[in-house]
Amino acid sequence: MNTLKEYLAQARSEKKAIGHFNFSNIEGLYAIARAARTLGVPVIVGTAEGEEVAVGTKAAVALVKIIREDWNIPIFLNADHHYSFEGVKACIDAGYDSVIYDGAKLSFEENVAISKQCVEYARKVSMESGREILVEVEIGYIGEGSKLRDEIPEGLSAVTSPEEAKKFMDETGADMLAPAVGNFHGMLKTGTKPRLNIETIKNIAAITDAPLVLHGGSGEEADFGAAIDAGINIIHVNTELRRAFTGTIKTYLDANPDEIAPYKYTGPASLAMEAVVVEKLKIFSRMQ
Repeated sequence: MNTLKEYLAQARSEKKAIGHFNFSNIEGLYAIARAARTLGVPVIVGTAEGEEVAVGTKAAVALVKIIREDWNIPIFLNADHHYSFEGVKACIDAGYDSVIYDGAKLSFEENVAISKQCVEYARKVSMESGREILVEVEIGYIGEGSKLRDEIPEGLSAVTSPEEAKKFMDETGADMLAPAVGNFHGMLKTGTKPRLNIETIKNIAAITDAPLVLHGGSGEEADFGAAIDAGINIIHVNTELRRAFTGTIKTYLDANPDEIAPYKYTGPASLAMEAVVVEKLKIFSRMQ
């Protein structure tokens, strides 16, 4: 089976993107894995700090390893949005395939310093263990938290400049970059979705060989193909999965208020998540 870096290179050459989907329980993980197996495409599953607590750091590693080996599918585990070197280190030590250090709220200098520390530690462990550990860094504001929003986060109009992106990657030596290109975490409850700045993606991709990552994959479907063509290699989705899972459980319990067996309502909720993942993976893999 190829490594994540190899799958990213293949996706880039074929003008496709790998889907990244977060999970916080086993039903969510199985939903993502079933969708990837059905379509025969690689997939990245992620736990941000809160989700990592819910699942357990070592448990997440063990579960993904079992699925990868028993189902024989290319599934990779990412530590999504960790805000300290200690948090990143814990995930690397536990066996995660990739990590994200998010220092976007810090000054450029502070962000570079901690990002570089994370990269250097990942390289050290990779060399000692023979594992491939990729590090993603983030520069530019895209808001916080995968949730339904009443309005677009303040400050979203500030996009990452190509010059700033290049300087950041040169100084950190990271493997992947998540820039701010009009995207944001979460999704709007109502109203027009914001459009991605495709020209900025093109300009950043033109001056770095690093895979580019789009956080906030709940935007306009029409933008995804253009973003991938421009240089996006990974697209994150979380809020739509949470909405599908929770909404299905609410509907089921409204219709069956006396039901107390969790699998009776988490089962349909997992299938609802799977449907979302299938739809997204088809778009990212250019199947439709």
